[in-house]
Amino acid sequence: MTTPVLGCVGPPRVLAGLDALPRLDANDHLAVHGPLPAYGPEDLAALAERIDLRGRGGAGFPFARKLRAVLRTAAARDGRTAVVVNGSEGEPSCLKDTAVLLHTPHLVLDGALLAAAAVGAEEVVIGVTREDVARSVRTAVAERGPAGGLVRVARLPERFVTGEGTSLINGIEGRAALPSGQKVRTSDRGLGGVPTLLSNTETYAQLAVAARLGSSGYRTLGLPTEPGTLLLTIAGSTVVEVPAGTSLAYVLELFGFSPGEGVLVGGYHGRFLAPAAARSVTLSRQSLATAGAVLGAGAVLPLPADTCPAGEVARVVRWMADESAGQCGPCVRGLPSLASAVEELVAGGGRAAWEAVEARARGVRGRGACSHPDGTASFVASAFTVFAEEFRDHALGSGCGRRVQGTLPLHAQEDPERLVVDWTLCKGHGLCVDLLPDVVRLDADGYPAQAVMPVPGRLRPKALRAVRRCPALALRIQE
Repeated sequence: MTTPVLGCVGPPRVLAGLDALPRLDANDHLAVHGPLPAYGPEDLAALAERIDLRGRGGAGFPFARKLRAVLRTAAARDGRTAVVVNGSEGEPSCLKDTAVLLHTPHLVLDGALLAAAAVGAEEVVIGVTREDVARSVRTAVAERGPAGGLVRVARLPERFVTGEGTSLINGIEGRAALPSGQKVRTSDRGLGGVPTLLSNTETYAQLAVAARLGSSGYRTLGLPTEPGTLLLTIAGSTVVEVPAGTSLAYVLELFGFSPGEGVLVGGYHGRFLAPAAARSVTLSRQSLATAGAVLGAGAVLPLPADTCPAGEVARVVRWMADESAGQCGPCVRGLPSLASAVEELVAGGGRAAWEAVEARARGVRGRGACSHPDGTASFVASAFTVFAEEFRDHALGSGCGRRVQGTLPLHAQEDPERLVVDWTLCKGHGLCVDLLPDVVRLDADGYPAQAVMPVPGRLRPKALRAVRRCPALALRIQE
């Protein structure tokens, strides 16, 4: 597990006190931040509105609108509500929420309990994936004594799709942490079927900061249109707090990085910035939007000059395909096909491979049960725009001459099981490809093109079915 390195540009707020202490316990937290004021429901919504507090997990939805939606729905029903903190952070390039929950968890608890009091929640659940994070939050809850009795911590699988709203709720409730595929707002029906205020870790921490400072105090940093600070994860390892509106190039230089070949902003559902754009933008929604990018989950990934951008992108797209929820066609078949097309292009597949990538990307857009296919297709399109020459050189066979350094971080995945063909038995019936088309490919003679084929975990049931149904008993699963 990566341990985040912490840094600040300007006065820290969320990371305040961490220059002197590695972790703020309950007493340290009160010494640094002071007591938490009480807020009524409308006062808290008004505060969030005045500082334009938005979700910091990727979508950037206004927090005040979520809060009011929960209050509205609860008033029309039996009044029951819940609060959920999304600390899953399945994005491999992000560590900011992990850093907050490890080092200053009481700030998150403050924000979550403040929101719980405003909506009258019966329960606060903090969903996390890392054991060290779960341990830190449980310790913080225990440090609060009876005041922490409302809060529980749920440990979830570390997957990219875990952080999607319905996936998070499913995981907390003991089901598979997968998106439901239904367009249901958690503010209408969330945890236990009740209206639920669900937001990201940093969002609750910023709410706790603003509650102490008030809207005018909170606005002393940042931009008039985007007040306050932002948490960023740079190069998958360094978590930095900066005032909104700070130059991206300045932040990179301050922490020993440069725009290099380009900068990916927003994580693997984000967008690439060409070096010139990366040098000119500021860290604000408006500036990034002008450059065709989004802040997303706050990931900033510069690509150094010694790595192959095309190879880096191909590696990420394959990982994203493997992270599929496995519930809809665009994910189960579309993303692996897109990954294969990108790999073929990088290996010198020519114009046909380029056209295949464009076709595969079009084929998954707007058709998924969640945003994963769309986000992955947009990532590929952005890379093709910024690194057009590199991809063209690879497609034509000349390549760029650089190795893939693995600059874009990925979570380690378990070695997959393998489907193995016994050639002494195989008769070329072809039933295996009908049952397992995402794993088995046939050669020109109608036999499996490979003797050993990796099987993603989500396809294991289908692989077992292929083994059982093979008329010649020529297949087996090998761990």
